[in-house]
Order: sequence, then structure tokens, then C-alpha cells
Amino acid sequence: MVNSRNQLSLGFPARPGSPAPEWRVDSGLTPYDVALAGMEARVADVAAGQAPELIWLVEHPPLYTAGTSAGETELLEARFPVYQAGRGGQMTYHGPGQRVVYLMLDLKRRRPDVRAFVATLEEWIIRALAHFNVQGERRDDRVGVWVRRPVKGDGYEDKIAAIGIRLKSWVSLHGIAVNVEPDLSHFAGIVPCGVREQKFGVTSLVDLGLPVTMGDLDMALKVEFEGLFGSSELAVPAEAEARRGTD
Repeated sequence: MVNSRNQLSLGFPARPGSPAPEWRVDSGLTPYDVALAGMEARVADVAAGQAPELIWLVEHPPLYTAGTSAGETELLEARFPVYQAGRGGQMTYHGPGQRVVYLMLDLKRRRPDVRAFVATLEEWIIRALAHFNVQGERRDDRVGVWVRRPVKGDGYEDKIAAIGIRLKSWVSLHGIAVNVEPDLSHFAGIVPCGVREQKFGVTSLVDLGLPVTMGDLDMALKVEFEGLFGSSELAVPAEAEARRGTD
């Protein structure tokens, strides 16, 4: 199938002279309301020119989020708290073993093209997965990154990474979620991303038989981010800053 997003120009480097975005990795499980509040505050500062852009890597406790296109019938069983995310897309699951990456990038400094931005996020994931010999693919009718599963049958594909974004003053919120080793049974409480066909499921790197750690994925994401978006600076996580203030 020809995918129109394959025809888009990829890559979102910042204008020359722009400050490098910060790259922050938080340990432990970040409450979802804390992430939402943190994103909103940072995006306002980025838009006002008062803070650099931020790439924020977290894990969440088990929860479901509903995007702006989510329907009531997509929540099959409320096993965990459900949050209205405000991002694009439908229902998804977040939980331990899944790397969630929130991107607060100013597209005015880069390129104000939403479709190309989403396609570049897909390409970023695909390039990172290639570090582990996983062939991720994009689909024109399904946002996210998919892997073919011929062992399940002809035409079967599983989603390994989800994408959902929002823009405020051309600064992005939310981002991507890559399954490293989450409990895949938790996806059964929803219709993931609104895809109901039985031949489309959900997988993870460990489910594919790969002993990949969260740190392994983070390294691959960092390398491939710089190839598409430019270099970034390591930031001190908020909890480390708090501890340092009490020393």
C-alpha cells in the first residue's frame, strides 16, 4: 500500500542559533496529572521564549487516556483510572514497561507542518526500533508504528508504538509511547486507538523475543532524535533537583 506520509519531507531541525532542547529522563512512575501540569507549564514558557524546548521521558502507573477522537464504546472495562488527555487520537493505555516521551517542541522555530511532524515522529520510532533489528512500518490509515506478524496469519500486524500530539501556539504537547515490556493484557480493557479488527493487535519489544531494556531504547531514541531534530542537552530530572535543594 502506498502511504502518502512517505512522500512528506522528514526532519525538523531548529533554526540556526536556537537553544538546544533539553533531554530529561525521569525515574520511577510519574503520575499522569503531574505530567499534564508539567507539560502545560513548560509549553507556555517555551511559547513565551522563557525556556528551552523539552523532550521528557517517563513511565506511568497503569492508566487509560482518551484523546479528542475517543468514543465511549472504546472503553471496554475501566480497570484503571481514565484521563481526558486533550491530545489527538483515541483511547490508549500507559503503564510500567512502556516508554512515554513527551515532546515540547516549537514548530515555529522548526517547521509549522503538522502532517510532516507526525510522519517524522513515526520515522524517529522506526529508526530507533531498527537498532534492535525490528522493522517498524507506518500505515496511511493507522497512525503509529506497526510490525508484521506472519506467524499469526496472513495480514496480521501488531502495534508497537503509539503517537498522539496537540499544539498550543505551535508548541507541541504529548508525543509517543513505545512498548518495551508492558503488561499487554491491560490493553484488553480498551479498543486501542480505535482499531477493532482482530488481525491488528499490540506487541512489545520483549513480546517479540528481544531482551531490550528501557535504557537500551532510550539510547536508541537519543541517537535517532538528533538525526531528525538536532542535538539536545541532558537536563536534571525534577526529583533530582528537589533532592539537591535539601542537601
